[in-house]
Amino acid sequence: MDHSQLTINAIRLLSVDAIDKAKSGHPGIALGAAPMGYALWQNVLTFNPSDSKFPNRDRFVLSAGHGSMLNYALLHLYGFKMSIDDIKNFRQLGSKTPGHPEYGHTHGVETSTGPLGQGIANAVGMAIAESHLASIYNKEGFDVVDHYTYALCGDGCMMEGIEYESASLAGTLKLGKLIVIYDSNNITIEGNTGNAFTEDVAKRHLAQGWQVIDVKDGNDVNAVTKAIKKAKLEKNKPSLIVCHTTIGYGAPNAGSADTHGAPLGAENAAILRKNLDYNYAPFEVPSEVYAHTKKAINRGKRAEKAWKKMFSEYSKQYPELAKQFLEVMSGKVAKVDDASLFEFEKDDATRNLGGIVINKLAKNVPSLFGGSADLNPSTKTYLKGLGDYSPENRAGKNLHFGIREHAMSAICNGLAVHGGITPFCSTFFVFADYMKNAIRLSALMNLNVIYVLTHDSIGVGEDGPTHQPVEQLISLRSIPNMKVFRPCDGRETAAAYLAAVNEQGPTSIILTRQTLKSYDGTGKNALKGAYILSDSEKKTPDVILIASGSEVECCMNAKEMLKQDGIDARVVSMPCMELFEKQSKSYKESVIPTSVRKRVCVEAGSSYSWYKYAGIDGAVIGIDKFGLSGPAKQVFELYGITSQNVYETAKKLF
Repeated sequence: MDHSQLTINAIRLLSVDAIDKAKSGHPGIALGAAPMGYALWQNVLTFNPSDSKFPNRDRFVLSAGHGSMLNYALLHLYGFKMSIDDIKNFRQLGSKTPGHPEYGHTHGVETSTGPLGQGIANAVGMAIAESHLASIYNKEGFDVVDHYTYALCGDGCMMEGIEYESASLAGTLKLGKLIVIYDSNNITIEGNTGNAFTEDVAKRHLAQGWQVIDVKDGNDVNAVTKAIKKAKLEKNKPSLIVCHTTIGYGAPNAGSADTHGAPLGAENAAILRKNLDYNYAPFEVPSEVYAHTKKAINRGKRAEKAWKKMFSEYSKQYPELAKQFLEVMSGKVAKVDDASLFEFEKDDATRNLGGIVINKLAKNVPSLFGGSADLNPSTKTYLKGLGDYSPENRAGKNLHFGIREHAMSAICNGLAVHGGITPFCSTFFVFADYMKNAIRLSALMNLNVIYVLTHDSIGVGEDGPTHQPVEQLISLRSIPNMKVFRPCDGRETAAAYLAAVNEQGPTSIILTRQTLKSYDGTGKNALKGAYILSDSEKKTPDVILIASGSEVECCMNAKEMLKQDGIDARVVSMPCMELFEKQSKSYKESVIPTSVRKRVCVEAGSSYSWYKYAGIDGAVIGIDKFGLSGPAKQVFELYGITSQNVYETAKKLF
């Protein structure tokens, strides 16, 4: 058996042995797609396991994340920090080999995958990032950024709507350095794909502007390698390599859905070994395999050595660019401290004020890059004077995602994990539901993705309940590791953007269409999540009024009304619950003392977020039903989101 086939079978059996030991996993894809993984890693992929963050490495995304053992076997054989013991601990608590690949957890994993289609969208983001950074930093004779992005997917990814969205945009943007390898085995959990999926995937991608290469036998390593090299020659189209394979190749039940998501078992694994002529014990890898894969490892090390030599000369000729490149690729958050971000001349909708802030921010954060789902005129996130990203202008800072919310958010995750980009995307708040899965993955991976979500409540007015967010705030607040900002004016909006770029992790910034009043005392205090905007005259207030966003004005007005009745109120603005919870116990007590049990919390959204702060003796004014179509002022009045209702609710507490 030659070294190529021996290595492919080592990948297969390591996967099967780990899945059998765990009594859980997906052997089918590992057996069928091992030759494609081998062809890519051994013959084409540029990587260096000694420096997994080498900036000019190729990126590999296992979009079909359920086949994680295929990825882990490759990482082990190609020198990453993935030991045989790690392989043996597949899917065990605390292991480096979780059920689906996790970014930041397993050495060499480029992005968290598992929800099908997400990985392809991430790969589109990575390819966009590569082309954008190349246009900024590359100079004649110095290709500082020059690498490819590869994604391995299956039939399940191809069925997902996010793949359609992402592939459409990738073709439009002519992402020639994006190569998707499609493991086409016509099997899903429920059986043959003919039950639900009969489209011609190749023709669809051709229509979307892709180059399509067909490999009739996915076991033919030479054919797969040639296909990848041919794909690399096409500079103006992304490439789809359709590899026809057999799921569970070599197993007694090969070609069956039975191999998709269940261990083979000892008896079938023994038959597999015999069928593949692989005469090694479970978890045993012959030394010839390691010697063979070392050739690919050394190829990557030579590539990095050559890159570093080139970059050293580049640093001498372009010192400022070189310094900036290293800074943006470092993964460290920005440290912006620009007082002008907090300067505003008039009251306005926070979406308009946010537009002012993000344009000022772009001057401080060279990595800022993004756009909207065809809504820049409404979300006000267009970066003026910085150009549109396109095949003709890769340096443009404004990315037009089109009406593709799901792909947009996942592409932003790809931009972020690639490095060098601080991505933002925007749409109407109610459409965050389309983006939820990718938003959740932003939080899981702790990525600095900025979500700008405008038209934040029943304040949308005439567009009615289909466009009026009610439950979306609590939905985002329920995501671990997500900062959700709902600012009450321009200065709080500036604080939201500062938190987004200066602190690790994703941030959702929720902005209004309607004009809000600006208040003295707002600003950097908002970075604490909540603060006293207007204090009581007494040492201990009679009642505390707490709100976010547009409802802060209701509380400020109600405070004056209560004063006429001899009730002394404190107004607390709480734009970000998550940051408030991170503050010291003493600070939180100073803002909302436990001794003051009379509290009213107000927000034009679901009430569920607020009971923690209202307490058992307090009251919450919220909206726990869908909105109505009509002028915003009238809708607010109908739902009791008014100063008068805050006043009356507070009075009832006495």
